[in-house]
Amino acid sequence: MSAPNLYFNDRRRQAMRPTLATWLRHTLLLLLTLLTATVAGVLQPFGTKPLFPDVPVETWTDAFNFFAALPWNYLLLVVETVRELFTNPETLKNGLSFAVSLLFILTAHETGHYVACRIYGVDATLPFFIPTPPMIGPAGTLGAFIKILSPMPSRRATFDIGVAGPIAGFLALIPVALLAMATWKYAPPVVAAMTADAASPGFTFSDPLTMRLLAWVTGVDLSVPMQSNPFYFAAWLGLLVTALNLIPSGQLDGGHAIYAVFGERIHFWTGRIAFVVMATLSIAGFYFYNSPSGLLFAILLGVMMRIRHPAPLDDAPLDGKRKAAAALVLLIFILCFVPFPIQIR
Repeated sequence: MSAPNLYFNDRRRQAMRPTLATWLRHTLLLLLTLLTATVAGVLQPFGTKPLFPDVPVETWTDAFNFFAALPWNYLLLVVETVRELFTNPETLKNGLSFAVSLLFILTAHETGHYVACRIYGVDATLPFFIPTPPMIGPAGTLGAFIKILSPMPSRRATFDIGVAGPIAGFLALIPVALLAMATWKYAPPVVAAMTADAASPGFTFSDPLTMRLLAWVTGVDLSVPMQSNPFYFAAWLGLLVTALNLIPSGQLDGGHAIYAVFGERIHFWTGRIAFVVMATLSIAGFYFYNSPSGLLFAILLGVMMRIRHPAPLDDAPLDGKRKAAAALVLLIFILCFVPFPIQIR
């Protein structure tokens, strides 16, 4: 039995409130991310605009010339894409459909964490959105995060704050995925007849179970190629982010949940098991599908498993309803996870 906790003990302390300057800073990051994600939504692999001219690289001289011209060609590509966004309404619609949908999912995820922090009186920042130049971050962003600034008052708070984000993000991506199914089903024949290679040359995006179930419910054939479906790619990325966050390692959301349910020792071992599994999958993905994407996840988990999870002030075990909620979170992970997200043909 744990000692009485003066910090928590079922009473809520007042969490810090963001200042106007804080709101402005975080809003600026959000708007910059909206811009970079809109550009990314126009470019391949999520849009239809080719990244660079199809120039054959057959010799070392060709390779040198290609990489020497890469910075200039990249700048021209971004400038031309921004110009097209302002002059072509269809391009702007596709780019914004992708960016707004993706940021809606990411915002819901981080808002879930933030609201749970406020409920428990835990100090936390507003969401930091991370804008990136397209190609450096293929979606125009590396996601978003909040930073928790005060101790977790209890294992119950650790669990609730940890799972609130993935649950909120998963619920938010469902309407986006349904829009994707509607776009797929009711697209004009001239668009639906185009090859998928036009939108994502050389890439195959593996459909998570959520996408397959929604396609089955709505009568959509995911094998029918589409030139572009920004809602699909936004929902697909939302599922990928949710699955990655729910891996039970370190201070990922799944790590918070597994710590709250089973304690420190099990958390220690699940992080190492997750790293071994993901490292194995990354090798298999590279060998069978020529896809290096799993390597990035393995590196992330390698870092995460070395980060010690902070102990909550009250170590009392969870109640039955939260243990039942943990099973729901596991189901969400199963619905989101695919072992080889991107396959290179």
